[in-house]
Amino acid sequence: MPPAAEKLYYRIGEVEESTGVPAYVLRYWESEFKLLRPKKNPAGQRVYRQRDVDLIRRIKTLLYDERLTLEGAKKRLASEARRAPEQLDLGIKEATYAETLRRIRDRLTALRARLSS
Repeated sequence: MPPAAEKLYYRIGEVEESTGVPAYVLRYWESEFKLLRPKKNPAGQRVYRQRDVDLIRRIKTLLYDERLTLEGAKKRLASEARRAPEQLDLGIKEATYAETLRRIRDRLTALRARLSS
């Protein structure tokens, strides 16, 4: 899959291919895990964001690798969500935050220079 900055949404087939989780399992997990709620496009097709794909990979790890039950996986995800610090998600990776902030600062500095002259 391309990085999140290049592609905002993925169709169910793309998610199935990248995660190795069959589409029917993805649809079932939507009914079981409240955090997994992909949006639907005007045609009614599911579209997954990068955070949905990351959550699917986490659920897969909990169920298949750690061998938790559905209830156990739900409890673990809930406890992880409570511990996670609140953070503004701009849809860009951490490495790009610094570059984006640098560009914004440069533009503001140029604007201030124009306004003061």
